[in-house]
Amino acid sequence: MSNTFGECFKITTFGESHGPAVGVVIDGCPPRLPLDVAEIQAELNRRRPGQSEFVSPRQEADQVEILSGLFDGHTLGTPIALMVRNADARSGDYANLENVYRPSHADYTTEAKYGIRDPFGGGRASARETLARVAAGAIARKLLDLVAGIEVVGWVDRVQNISAQVDPTTVTRSDVEAASSIRCPDKQAALAMEKLIASVRSQGDSVGGALCCVARNVEPGLGAPVFDKLEADLAKAMLSIPAVKGFEIGSGFAGTYLTGSQHNDEFVPPEAGDGRLSTLTNNSGGVQGGISNGEDILVTVAFKPTASIGLEQRTVNSDLEPVTTTIRGRHDPCVLPRAVPIVEAMMCLVLADHWLRQQTMKVVSGTPSSSFDSL
Repeated sequence: MSNTFGECFKITTFGESHGPAVGVVIDGCPPRLPLDVAEIQAELNRRRPGQSEFVSPRQEADQVEILSGLFDGHTLGTPIALMVRNADARSGDYANLENVYRPSHADYTTEAKYGIRDPFGGGRASARETLARVAAGAIARKLLDLVAGIEVVGWVDRVQNISAQVDPTTVTRSDVEAASSIRCPDKQAALAMEKLIASVRSQGDSVGGALCCVARNVEPGLGAPVFDKLEADLAKAMLSIPAVKGFEIGSGFAGTYLTGSQHNDEFVPPEAGDGRLSTLTNNSGGVQGGISNGEDILVTVAFKPTASIGLEQRTVNSDLEPVTTTIRGRHDPCVLPRAVPIVEAMMCLVLADHWLRQQTMKVVSGTPSSSFDSL
């Protein structure tokens, strides 16, 4: 179903933007994983609206409730249900849009598919659905940290034509969070981004850009050839996020300007006592032949400008008559600052799913694995 993602670590999200609640059911999380609700809440706080002048002013505490799957601070191995109640929906902001197809929104396509749609806040197409992914991603992150030592860090790399200079091999989450509310660790670039977003917002318009995310300490062997390639699942995960229009891994499109001799990642022997094979460069972005090679996994995700803007636009209504419309709701002039935890969550969900698949393969093949001993 289109609301479910993953195979071993599987999530199903539910709820609409202006409905009573939004939530997620997680199936396949191993038992005995220590989990505190505060760890989930911390990730939701990074995504929630109303954080700064550069994001949507909608005031939602996004307080998570754990309905099932935990006992005495540990997962049970049964489905984990998480829910966040909507508190500050203003459906009246959409009264003039109930029969209007907003430009670059999912209004027309949703109605074309189902013959019915929730016109308030975009329903399931709203980016509010992503809070469920972030909640689930917090659990996937905890699993990856405890059993595999995998670290995931995302940051805003570009807003329109303002680019940051960030070293993906060393940047930390504290660097990203401490730099600015834009979540760009390059302080000079962040200041320029802030000025741009403030200017665009004052005009009732919006702006897009690109976000980078790196996963470190990923063991070689995750993913599979042909249809279950690790980068293919990462691409699907990222492209499923609202407003995402592009995905790159490693060198991405820039690699098309190189020759094979320039682009190939040469292997080097392990250092004494290390035993870990490595490469001189990482143009592959940590994945070769659809399988992780042990290098950092680096992806870039492109976000379009927010479709909901305050300027008057031409469109048509459900009777196919030409009309002009202005969107009055509370929206982000740039989605990238709040998208950082969303992209991190999808990275964690994909890696947790493939890590569990790999453990299953080890069990079936008789390969010893003590990865679960820490749980």
